[in-house]
Amino acid sequence: MIDAATTWHQASAALAGGDYDTAFEVMEHAMNEASKGERARMALYLASIHTLYGDTATEQMAASLQEARTLSPALRTGGLYQALSAELDARTRGPDAAAVPVAARTDADPLARYHALCALALSERHQEALDVQVASTELPEHLRWRLRSWQADAQEQLGHTADAVLLYAEAAHLAQGLDRATMLQEQAALLIQQGQPENAKTVLDQARLLYPARGHGEEEALGLATWHYLRAQALLNLGQPDAAYEMIREADRLERAHGDPSYGVSLVRGQVLTQLGRQEEALDAFGDALKLAGEADRPYANHELGVALLDLDRPVEAREKLETVLAEAEYPYLPEVLADIAECDYRLGRLQEAQQTAEQALAQGAVVPASLVLGSVAMEYFQLDDALEHYERVIREAAPDSRDWITGHQMAADVMAQQGFPDPSAAYAHAQQALASTPESDDWHVTLQEHLRKAEAMLEQRGAQGGRMLN
Repeated sequence: MIDAATTWHQASAALAGGDYDTAFEVMEHAMNEASKGERARMALYLASIHTLYGDTATEQMAASLQEARTLSPALRTGGLYQALSAELDARTRGPDAAAVPVAARTDADPLARYHALCALALSERHQEALDVQVASTELPEHLRWRLRSWQADAQEQLGHTADAVLLYAEAAHLAQGLDRATMLQEQAALLIQQGQPENAKTVLDQARLLYPARGHGEEEALGLATWHYLRAQALLNLGQPDAAYEMIREADRLERAHGDPSYGVSLVRGQVLTQLGRQEEALDAFGDALKLAGEADRPYANHELGVALLDLDRPVEAREKLETVLAEAEYPYLPEVLADIAECDYRLGRLQEAQQTAEQALAQGAVVPASLVLGSVAMEYFQLDDALEHYERVIREAAPDSRDWITGHQMAADVMAQQGFPDPSAAYAHAQQALASTPESDDWHVTLQEHLRKAEAMLEQRGAQGGRMLN
């Protein structure tokens, strides 16, 4: 006699190996021969399998649920039926979906609790999803890594990035093949977000080995496009824009060959081109990103466009783009936008407006970009002590060897030179730090060498008079 539990076990074994066709064949064959009650239960298991296809299989999922309740109306009150119905509702209506029944969240069947968790996550009730108690070992093998993936996404949405990284790592450990590659790439994306590009690169190295050497189908090709996109970001954050450019070009090629160009790839292409000093091309890339951006991504693209226009010394157009971002109250980088608007005003000669906006940006946490603008304004007013204070704040707060950090040292040395080298040792140190990161082709190179020479001469003169020599 055919029973639902045995059939589900057989189908799950096929799913664990990624054999979806066999899983469906097992279910359909059994449903043709099973009793009415067993067929009803099998219809619920079939609905569970359809969820593996995401939002593309909601019609099939709905049909399976309808078949289950037609064959056995009593199943409506069961935890698995309620959980699957809640997941279907959440896939259809998102955050507007009805509340997931408590009975489904606490049902004795771990499969019911799993689907209740999915429903809660899909309806953006992330903490409630995490509160559902279900252990991966209770579930069939093909759902274990998916459970960790759902939990990782919920932690990520709640801002618990470190927890999400660990959960994606566990999901990768439980998954196989391309599913494992996908989980590793999710982990790498969060590591990049956390400022750990070297660790992200290591994780991406593991993911790359899971793709076939040749003969990529559409799924593999699009996965590889994401891999190259993430690799580009990691390399860019490691200060390797040339290598990053090769990666983002390949990501773009794969997307266009096997799908559609994406907002993310266009945005990163613009960021890479900016680092390479190819500002006009970067502007085009950011323009492409804006065209492809969804509502939530549009402020990011406009911000990048504004900064790119600033780099091209087009402050009027830059300010227009940045003003549109400032209207987005939920955008997380509004202090930086204020600092960029202050830079626009400075370049337009609106010194008072630039100072006021930069002070506002500084108070809201955009310390480095706001301090750079305040330093520039102070220089215009020949308030050298104030300017030096702003540039020294940049040096303290900016990442070592970053463009802002180098600018801080350059300007601090220049301010001290204009002051007549009141502290030649400090001036020497600033000039030396800046010179180490300033190419000979840069106009600053000659200026810094002159500051270095004069500061050294003053130190030698003080040493001859019995003062302290520079070590």
